[in-house]
Amino acid sequence: QVQLVEAGGGLVQAGGSLRLSCAASGRTFSSYTMGWFRQAPGKEREFVAAVSRNGGSTYYADSVKGRFAISRDNAKNTVYLQMNTLKVEDTAVYYCVATQGVYIYTSAGDFGSWGQGTQVTVSS
Repeated sequence: QVQLVEAGGGLVQAGGSLRLSCAASGRTFSSYTMGWFRQAPGKEREFVAAVSRNGGSTYYADSVKGRFAISRDNAKNTVYLQMNTLKVEDTAVYYCVATQGVYIYTSAGDFGSWGQGTQVTVSS
């Protein structure tokens, strides 16, 4: 499995932007489909976005479509989540995830590697 370390979380006002990054260990980063999940207090963990191994395909939850953008840099073993027009309801711990499957996945059980999470708080 790959080790994942997130960065970039913090406190931002509604309407603002944040960029999360996730650094992965190992030399096979390009063989992993990458994604982001989030979990708000008292709520279940939910899918946010995923990107294919070569970065050519992406998929988003309806709640973030048009506001968030996932991307990856295989040369840097890093995946990013650009979050724009943030809303209070985007407040959550954001987790970077990885799987060696060949498809775009959206279920938590499909991802075998998880980071420790980074807190994103959006104030009104």
